[in-house]
Amino acid sequence: MGLLEKVEAAHLKSDRPQLRPGQTVEVSVRVIEGDKERQQKFRGEIINVRGGGLRKTFTVRKISEGVGVERTFPLHGPSVAEVKVIKHSKVRRAKLFYLRRKTGKSARLTEKKTVETKPAT
Repeated sequence: MGLLEKVEAAHLKSDRPQLRPGQTVEVSVRVIEGDKERQQKFRGEIINVRGGGLRKTFTVRKISEGVGVERTFPLHGPSVAEVKVIKHSKVRRAKLFYLRRKTGKSARLTEKKTVETKPAT
């Protein structure tokens, strides 16, 4: 491990989940207005994950009142309070930019089927 990785490792946040394109997430963002601080939630699908280490960012897309809204967040930034994974979807691409052209039902992603294993008795 190089010197840069050692310095960055001290600042990485360990409570962040492993993010992948196609996941539906809820991101709590710290918003400071004057002397007050509040948290604003942004919920949507991850369409892009890029970078690595401290510079890792992800882009979340949602449809708000018929208009597509995208927002890019730094994964380890101080403005991101919490990231919760709501749903995992089945995707076959690393970048889901094709969702920008889709509307309505065609813009939906199919949910991954999870296999539950029963303990042997």
